[in-house]
Amino acid sequence: MKIAALGDAHVGRSSYPIANEGINVRERDFERSFLMAVDLLLKQNPDLILFLGDIFDFPRPSFRSFRTVQKGIFAIKESGVPLIAISGNHDTPRLRGTESPYGALHDVFPQFGLIYKQQYEFFDFGSVRVHGIPQMMDESDTREAHDLAAANKSLTKVNLVITHPRLKELTPPYADINEIELDAECIKGDFALLGHYHFHAKVKESMWYAGSTDTFSFGDHPEASKGIALLDTDSGKCSHIPLEGRRPLLDLGAVSALGHGPKDLERAIEDQLKGTPSHAVVRLRLDGVDPLAYRMIDPGVIRQVSDHLLYFKLEPIYLSAAMEVELPELESMPAKWTRFVEFQDASEEVKLKVSKLGIEYINKAIEAS
Repeated sequence: MKIAALGDAHVGRSSYPIANEGINVRERDFERSFLMAVDLLLKQNPDLILFLGDIFDFPRPSFRSFRTVQKGIFAIKESGVPLIAISGNHDTPRLRGTESPYGALHDVFPQFGLIYKQQYEFFDFGSVRVHGIPQMMDESDTREAHDLAAANKSLTKVNLVITHPRLKELTPPYADINEIELDAECIKGDFALLGHYHFHAKVKESMWYAGSTDTFSFGDHPEASKGIALLDTDSGKCSHIPLEGRRPLLDLGAVSALGHGPKDLERAIEDQLKGTPSHAVVRLRLDGVDPLAYRMIDPGVIRQVSDHLLYFKLEPIYLSAAMEVELPELESMPAKWTRFVEFQDASEEVKLKVSKLGIEYINKAIEAS
């Protein structure tokens, strides 16, 4: 059987205070990546589709986030391919009595196996039995669910476990909320497809993380491709299929700034940004920079050389902790203003006008100073 899996779409995720028509640009990126990933799933002509948790970034998604996910599932419904989904650590409510967004999806798509009630469930499809273990309240509940799955293994079908843990065998780039940490040996099946880590990884023979559909931040392995996983249960092969067309996040590393004045730094920054793709999110660090030289960098020059980017993050690294001073980011005031306006109670048209007007005044003030 050919099984296509999508992990960690995190629809509703936003980052970097940049809005377009009142909507965070990165939030739209995550919506777009999810829908492109669904299309990529369907292009594989699978026998079964899996969502491996954290389809939403919050247990109470916005209407727009919910509608985006609903649109993707409608496309799967129209294709006639069955779907099984589990909830993850981000989109599972922490109180047992709280309603889940998966419950609302189940009302609309009762034909699909949506596993979200913090209990083990299984479904049989042809030659495969899928054992679904969603996000639980704690580790003991999770281990008990895995014991139930092991006791319920089919003797005539291939047993596939889908779950959303943090496995001790891999070192994550950062800690996350509501994680359930397990040993890989707790997962007992012929195969296992996992959500939670945002990069595709083989844990051991017959066990893989699918990876996410977009990149969260510079700590989220931006160099790793994002996409979907494709498992062939007959051959035992699991492949990662990259998702093309995402917005790039580029970490340019650090350039030596030791002994450089502000004009030297401006030229070094311009050289580093040459050739960077349009509308990308880019980070550059200045290693060994003098605080006074950093403060004297012309914000107008930086805006000009980074104008083709969606967001440019310039990070100073000082010679010693004693030299570190509290300095604002060069673009912090326009960014903060955009973020402030975004969450005001006003129409999108009014917020867009106010945001643009405020940024114009702020940039004039920066240039005058």
